Amino acid sequence: MSERFDEICDVVVVGSGAGGMAAAITAAKAGLDVLLIEKSEFVGGSTAVSGGAIWVPENPHAAKAGHADSREAAMTYVEAVLGNRLQPDLMRAFLDNGPEMVRFFESETALRFEARAYSPDYQPEQPGASKGGRTIDPAPYDGNDLGADFALLRPPLKEFTVLGGMMVNRKDIDALVGRFHSLANFRHSAKLLLQHALDRLRHPRGARLLMGNALAGRLLKSARLAGVDLRVETAAGSLIVDDGSVVGLVAKGPNGERRIGARRGVALASGGFPANATMRSEHMPHADVHRSMAPATDTGDGIVLGLGAGGSLRDDNIGAAFWTPVSVMRKQDGSEVQFPHLILDRAKPGLIAVDGEGRRFANEATSYHGFVEAMHANGAVPAFLVCDSAFLRKYGLGLVHPGLKSPKAFVETGYLFEGGDIAALAERIGVPAAALAAEIAGMNEAARSGVDPAFGKGTSEYNRYLGDPARKPNPCLGPIETGPFYAVKVWPGDIGTATGLICDPQARVLGRDERPIPGLYACGNDMNSIMAGAYPGAGITLGPALTFGFIAGRALAAGPDHLPR
Repeated sequence: MSERFDEICDVVVVGSGAGGMAAAITAAKAGLDVLLIEKSEFVGGSTAVSGGAIWVPENPHAAKAGHADSREAAMTYVEAVLGNRLQPDLMRAFLDNGPEMVRFFESETALRFEARAYSPDYQPEQPGASKGGRTIDPAPYDGNDLGADFALLRPPLKEFTVLGGMMVNRKDIDALVGRFHSLANFRHSAKLLLQHALDRLRHPRGARLLMGNALAGRLLKSARLAGVDLRVETAAGSLIVDDGSVVGLVAKGPNGERRIGARRGVALASGGFPANATMRSEHMPHADVHRSMAPATDTGDGIVLGLGAGGSLRDDNIGAAFWTPVSVMRKQDGSEVQFPHLILDRAKPGLIAVDGEGRRFANEATSYHGFVEAMHANGAVPAFLVCDSAFLRKYGLGLVHPGLKSPKAFVETGYLFEGGDIAALAERIGVPAAALAAEIAGMNEAARSGVDPAFGKGTSEYNRYLGDPARKPNPCLGPIETGPFYAVKVWPGDIGTATGLICDPQARVLGRDERPIPGLYACGNDMNSIMAGAYPGAGITLGPALTFGFIAGRALAAGPDHLPR
């Protein structure tokens, strides 16, 4: 049978995001010969441009951060959030294997995680919700440790870097903006800037990796140490099936096509379909104006392969993707820059969101996912985030960083709308002036009382977590009264898709007869989300991606050969 193939290995993994890397590393650590192919020129997928949060209840770091958790509490919470969309067998597999996944990667690879002492679940009013501990972050990583492979790592989004590629987190932003306000801030800023200057002598960007870029960098290092064969600019053309079993695939690389045999099987982890216009139109509302923050190479390749082998997509998810509002700036050369409004501005005091009629339609401090759900439900497409000049200077707005001396450049591009008074701003954004003025007056009264009677901004633990603790009595409510006034237009967007291939608790792709397709696995966003399109907390994409990649790797290691050795 070997004459049918140009080469044979034990496992082929398609995609180099968290799920694919986890599957490849786990299988390789078990002694298997693993090939990982990546369609783009970079390794890391959407993981590399993500916030990097990882949601794993009962993880080993939770107790260290002072949070007692239990499997039962976590199950109670997801049951409350997902309702009848919950698939208990898949959720049990995640909750049972998640903590073990964390221990495995920390003991066997270059991955290191840090606890969040305080990070409330996104629906803290639900039973079983936690105020912290379930979400962990990848520890910062020195990209210099990758050597020549640093050039292979997908860079972070430029919009989340400063000074030519320096990654910053919330603590860094506060220190840099207030660098002359305290000695501690000055020292922190000076250390960052010195290290960045040294990095730029050797690299086109900073090498201090944070968030998802740190996770992807650590996974890349771990894959190399485990002996995974990594090939970039290599796409999966078609699966090779023999007597009902997946036994390999056709890979399309720089030197043409190669038929690659896979004794144990193929794992699909190509990032879902956020960049596939046809699939978006089939599964997403407002697809014609929808914006994705995922890499342009995430075009559903793995899902198409799985469907061709007899797999199915789940068709009753709560939503087809993990939503975020996105603003867009068109540059002079015609190119566009997108910004996801995740956690930096909407919850801060002194901002409201209005629809095309100038009316508020949602709690602005809700999760990014929940905010776009409200846009969809209320027809607020597009919506406008509105603030005053004091807010803009203190907190920034989208691409406009806090502390900027003048927003003139953003106004001139058409990204930022400016009005000397509220009526002028209303005219700029095309909404009724009386309606906008009434909503701002309502927010100003709410700021004084500390209560938002319309939408409850600042009432939940999660809202307050993202507000400004210095603002009393409500960290999410502030006046909008200092002209000029500003707004940005936001569209519904996503950070990845939730609809994917139906799999069993061992990450095996199920056929239309609901039986596993021998030799075919899926994880990451190629696998239908175990959260069924809901968003219970920070890291509910990467937590399951790593966990089911880990599960797939172990299943491949324990599984039978589908080709003779």
